[in-house]
Formats: sequence, structure tokens, C-alpha cells
Amino acid sequence: MKRSVAMLEMKALRHTLLATAFGLLSLPGFASEPDNPAVAESFTELQQRWAEIKYSLPQDQQGQAFRQLGDHAEQLVERHPEAAELHIWAAIIRSTEAGVNGGLGALALVKEAKQELETALELNPLALEGSAYTSLGALYYQVPGWPIGFGDEAKAEWHLQRALAINPEGIDSLYFWGDYLHEQGRDAEARQALENALLAPPREGRELADSGRRGEIRQLLAELE
Repeated sequence: MKRSVAMLEMKALRHTLLATAFGLLSLPGFASEPDNPAVAESFTELQQRWAEIKYSLPQDQQGQAFRQLGDHAEQLVERHPEAAELHIWAAIIRSTEAGVNGGLGALALVKEAKQELETALELNPLALEGSAYTSLGALYYQVPGWPIGFGDEAKAEWHLQRALAINPEGIDSLYFWGDYLHEQGRDAEARQALENALLAPPREGRELADSGRRGEIRQLLAELE
């Protein structure tokens, strides 16, 4: 069953989108890391602030904080439109803002996030270890389908499996795959994916995000009992 995103036939997204590890896969035609040091500094700033808001800030303060961070991310994207990493993080932040705030603006925010992720895939599908695939896959199963939204279970599975092909041991790619499987009633498969997610290697500089994600994984595993 798909989740809704806003009031009036929509609820706020239950899950936030991911924050992914440093380091990109190296394939011909794709850089292993951002060529521009300013881009690397910018997306690191965004992902760290995202984790601080999500996992440290009181719930009633998160909405405004994510809105401000999203505005900042948009400014960075305008400054570096060629940087797939910044498009990914702009999408993550707007999607999280939609989940926190809900309301009539949530669907507009996730549509904006979808556009950012599609742009990121056009620029570099391997950026941040394929996390645009993970984020877009998560949107496809969390957002309602037509006529309200763009949700699509088949597209969700395709994107999430593509993310796993690129990053098979990633905590986020495994977590969202497990969550999707649970949504589909495939709980035995979901459990395996989530247990593997708990074994994911730690990410340097992402300690807060890793800790918060593990908490979400354990909570979901408890729902499978």
C-alpha cells in the first residue's frame, strides 16, 4: 500500500530519504570524486546539517530548519548546476521537508525532489554511490500514484535494485530496499535486507547519520516481529 504525502487524501511521508556515504564508484567517463573542491565542501556541509536537523533537533523545530537548508541547497545548485551531488542533496532535503511538514505543499516538494534526482542521474548516475537511484526509488514507493502523485511500484523496485547493484553494502540502499519489501508484504526478504544494513561499514564523517539510520532499521525490524 502506498503512503500519502499530505492532508486532503495525503499524509506526510513516513520515512525520510537517505544520506549516503562519501566516495563514488570509478567507471570510464565518471569522476571518482567531485573535481571542484567547493562542490565537495558544499555537499558535505549539506549532508552534515541534514543529519543534525533530522537526528538532533526537536521535531517541532525541524520543519523550518529543513526549509532554510533547502533554500541554501537551491542556491548551491544554482552556483554549481553541473554537480550531481548537490542536486541529490537538494532533493533529499526537500523530500525530508515534505515528510516533516506535510500539508498541501508536500506534493510540490516531492515533485521538485524528483526533478532534482532526474537531473542528477543525467549528470552522473554513479554520484554518491548511486544514491540518486535510492532516493528516486524511495519516492516512487512512498508517493501516491495517479491521479494524486507519481508513485509507481515497478519503477520503485527498478531504481532500488539499480542502487543495490552500484552499492550492495550501503546502509541506505539496503534500508530502503528492506522498507520497500516490507511495504510489499515480503517480510522475509525485508528482514534479510535490514539485517544486512546493520552490518554496513561505518562512513567516515557520517557518524550521526549512521547512528540515526541504524535506529530506524532496528525500529523497522521490530515491526517485523
